Amino acid sequence: MYNYLDFEKPVADLEGQILELKKLADNGEAVDVADEIARLEKRSKDALSDLYRSLTPWQKAQVARHPDRPHCLDYVRALFTDFTPLAGDRAFGEDEAVVAGFARFKGESVAIVGQEKGNDTQSRLKHNFGMARPEGYRKAVRVMELAERFGIPLISLVDTAGAYPGIGAEERGQAEAIARSTSKCLSLTVPNVAVIIGEGGSGGAIAIATANLVYMLEHSIYSVISPEGAASILWRDAARARDAATNMKITAQDLMGLKIIDGIIAEPIGGAHRAREAVVRATGEQIEKGFSELATGNMDYREHRREKFLAIGRTL
Repeated sequence: MYNYLDFEKPVADLEGQILELKKLADNGEAVDVADEIARLEKRSKDALSDLYRSLTPWQKAQVARHPDRPHCLDYVRALFTDFTPLAGDRAFGEDEAVVAGFARFKGESVAIVGQEKGNDTQSRLKHNFGMARPEGYRKAVRVMELAERFGIPLISLVDTAGAYPGIGAEERGQAEAIARSTSKCLSLTVPNVAVIIGEGGSGGAIAIATANLVYMLEHSIYSVISPEGAASILWRDAARARDAATNMKITAQDLMGLKIIDGIIAEPIGGAHRAREAVVRATGEQIEKGFSELATGNMDYREHRREKFLAIGRTL
């Protein structure tokens, strides 16, 4: 059984019935339920397919935030070998909302920067729900500088509702840290690829996502502010988040049409949390393809990045 979202209730009811019937069969009840299970499984699959074929932007936001969705460390464990994390920003302290370090990807050295939300109460508190403080972004800059010094490509795995807005973070220069991280991403002389694996929220996301190539998972979101935050500002009513999500163009499909991202990584029916290994594998394949694309010709990665971001909005 999965953690079902509100709009998945029809599927939850059907899968609940299937589970009950399977329990009857396992308990040795003298009832042949195989045909009924098969019928319900088909109905459940069809219902799930219908739902995910026409998700609204607000429903996509819910899928992007699903607690069982693969997070940064899930990708790191599955796609990379010899991962060596770095801790601390050499100025204040460690921020575990940001995962940063070096590893091997397909046998080649890479630098990794990502945001980790956590998978249970304890890990979510440890990683501050993926909301980085200034020291997290300064740690990211530290890794970027090392990557540039040694000519190592950078991979960013983005999954945050936004940078942490606490008083301490603001006192330690949150805005300045985000700006410096964004600037460093843009000025790198090595190639970088970013993937929005869940939420790409505001400057907290773009601080590590200003890359030569930016990809999004099919049901991820990427926006300047959360739908709830936008609704609070525009209508003084967070309950209108559904309207905000629709108008903000936060989905991968919208952003691909606006030429803000460079590609969409398909998710299985039901979202990434229903086939975690397949989604992680597809993401790795897309990252590999992206670096192969960037390796063709004698590319100036900094100039490529500059032209890419300056071109956004010119042809709309």
